[in-house]
Amino acid sequence: MTAQPEKRAFFFDTEFDSVGDVIQATAWRPTKRAWTQGEVEALVAQAALEARETALAEVNSIQAMALSSIAQALASAAPALTQIAQAHREQAADLAMSAARVVSAAALDRFPHAPLQAALETLAQEIDASPRLVIRTGDLTDDSRASLQQLGVDAGFSGVVAFRDEPGLPPAAFRLEWADGRADFDPKATFDRMVEALNSALAAEAGHAETLNGRS
Repeated sequence: MTAQPEKRAFFFDTEFDSVGDVIQATAWRPTKRAWTQGEVEALVAQAALEARETALAEVNSIQAMALSSIAQALASAAPALTQIAQAHREQAADLAMSAARVVSAAALDRFPHAPLQAALETLAQEIDASPRLVIRTGDLTDDSRASLQQLGVDAGFSGVVAFRDEPGLPPAAFRLEWADGRADFDPKATFDRMVEALNSALAAEAGHAETLNGRS
């Protein structure tokens, strides 16, 4: 049980001398029971200030806890988000390459000699000094021979053009051979190299050098 302070109605600890002067005043002070309007307003203002500071402290504490929770959630979700982003990049790359294959196949069906023409124009200076140029390609006909012969002339080649029919080569594929070198083109092999380069770029972006998902 808590001890209650002693209640005294009167205090007689003031000391007087023989002539009635106070020698020692009492330590007791009466409890103030009333306040002025100014004191009330000051007390109210002080209480409001303390309440505001307490509320702000609680808000700051809650905000810090919320930020900490958000940071923890982001840290735990970061690996999953990274994997999702990488998967989207891979899928987008696969879709782009598939679309490129379809477009390329349609273009080569319509212009089967376009790659050979581009090669002859690019290699014009190298093959110009050669007396003989061998063109190996599949499905040679009289019309295609005449067309390829004209491509060589248009590229500036004045030597002899020899044709070799290579039935095993895919459509639009070819091999060029001249005195000082050779060049070849295979649409499938070209796309395979493009896919390999794309996968390597995606792997490097993901922070590792291995080919993604074992694809090449």
